[in-house]
Amino acid sequence: MDFTILTGLSGAGKTHANKCFEDMGYYCIDNLPPALISNFMELCSHSDRKIDKVSLVLDIRGGEFFNDLFKGLEALDKAGHHYRILFLDASDEALVRRFKETRRAHPLSGDNGSILHGIGMERQRLQKIKDRADFVIDTTSMNPWALKQEIVNNVLGAPGGARLGISILTFGYKYGIPLDADLVVDVRFLPNPYYDDSLKDLRGTDIEVYEFVMKNQVTQKFIAKFLDLVLFMLPHSQVEGKANLTIAVGCTGGHHRSVVVGIELGRLLAQKGHDVSVTHRDLNTD
Repeated sequence: MDFTILTGLSGAGKTHANKCFEDMGYYCIDNLPPALISNFMELCSHSDRKIDKVSLVLDIRGGEFFNDLFKGLEALDKAGHHYRILFLDASDEALVRRFKETRRAHPLSGDNGSILHGIGMERQRLQKIKDRADFVIDTTSMNPWALKQEIVNNVLGAPGGARLGISILTFGYKYGIPLDADLVVDVRFLPNPYYDDSLKDLRGTDIEVYEFVMKNQVTQKFIAKFLDLVLFMLPHSQVEGKANLTIAVGCTGGHHRSVVVGIELGRLLAQKGHDVSVTHRDLNTD
């Protein structure tokens, strides 16, 4: 399981960071009592629902429960669960400015309402977990977009981090272009099995249609060139913070050519170690 514990100073950007993890397909929990971390991990491991990426936000709101954090981490270590700790920090000046802009009180400001006093108290309480963190990000000069870039590139991009998912969706133009596609490619220029009486009523998932489309050199050259384009795009798409890239492949009816190309493209990408799903939207339409 890919398990991230997200903590840090109040006002340093934990809410924005958690949204980033959510965008990357993580199951996000905000302010779970640290004493329940080990139990939560066990529930995820044995749940019927597949939960393989989790982001858990812990902050000073946990009060006395925050002291249980190290016991929870020790339980994770004993159980053999792997996790990363991401700590968000910022300068006192930046934190004071952010609290004043939002007109929020610091959770440790006390009766005198001093934001700076609250920040100092929080720094002391969180120093041990900061020292243990795998990643420390200083958000002083970062906006939310820059923070997301930092997380994607240097936290999730590190060994064991999240990977960009690829969804290949085949479709027929006569039924409309998918609205959620990032990249749409038209393969209606390829030889059409529809005009072969022995193949007309078959589908691209049938070996006869697959061989008909794939034996053509134009098809082979196109897939090779298009694969190069996709492979070029993938790392740049991940840098931009995308969690998934949806590639729509279309032919006239979505029965033959697009299906074959989608299957072959998915196979080649999977061979290169990418996480790929292939869906045929219009395969069974009339």
